[in-house]
Amino acid sequence: MERSLKVSGPGIPGPFFVWRKKRSTTEHVIRVALACVLAYGMSTAQADVQAGRAKAKMCAVCHGEFGVGVLPNAPNLAGQPEIYLAEQLKAYRSGTRAHEIMSLIAKPLTDAEIADLAAWFSSIAIEAKPPSR
Repeated sequence: MERSLKVSGPGIPGPFFVWRKKRSTTEHVIRVALACVLAYGMSTAQADVQAGRAKAKMCAVCHGEFGVGVLPNAPNLAGQPEIYLAEQLKAYRSGTRAHEIMSLIAKPLTDAEIADLAAWFSSIAIEAKPPSR
């Protein structure tokens, strides 16, 4: 689908039309999502899984050594998407997400430490099995 745009104004010699192909909503969403993935991928390219594993020792009390929660109110972190884990830790650190324990734990974390933790927990492979009948 095409649309025209009438361009005129001071310094522009007379009105003229510019023809432009209108992008579909799907195409726009795909372009934005791709840009976000590329931007995020570049920002976490330096994440160190082994440094994250070492830092995650403080998480083991609630979330288990390999990211499987050991307390009833502690979620599993193993296998979660890296971007999700990083965003949640940053939200706890900034105070936009509140939890009495996580807010205290995330407060001193640097962006690099958050990236390392997210890389570690997302690198753990998990397997889901449906119940047998």
